Amino acid sequence: MNIKLLVVGKTDEKYLHEGIAVYEKRLQHYVNFDLCVNPALRDMKGATPAEVKQREAVLILKQLEKADRVVLLDEHGKQHTSVDFAQYLQKQMNAGVRNLVFVVGGAFGFAPEVYAAAHDKISLSSMTFNHQMVRLFFVEQLYRGFTILNHEPYHNE
Repeated sequence: MNIKLLVVGKTDEKYLHEGIAVYEKRLQHYVNFDLCVNPALRDMKGATPAEVKQREAVLILKQLEKADRVVLLDEHGKQHTSVDFAQYLQKQMNAGVRNLVFVVGGAFGFAPEVYAAAHDKISLSSMTFNHQMVRLFFVEQLYRGFTILNHEPYHNE
């Protein structure tokens, strides 16, 4: 299985880059993982949140293929424990999913077209996080999920 994390805008903070890189390297042991960064939008000063989401939707949808299983990281999605999330990953592998694409939207979330293209929505917390920090939290949880599936000592329960 291939896993892609599709994000809008680059990560600005060095500490987030460093943390993400740690887990990207660790994930190589378990899965083909790719972090795809869509460039930040330009000329959006004065644009409404709906206009920003619409322009971001064009970038996101352009990177999706028909066979992709698309999962939005969305505050209104289903919450999982780490063990539940590991089981979700196992279910996708058992179902023969070749490309599992997780999507982090911009600061305003997703346009309706992106919701329509998604198969699932997952929430990392009922709290709201900065869309850049979500990247680090997610890659850590992805790594944790694979260590759980492989019965490795990273996760304590």
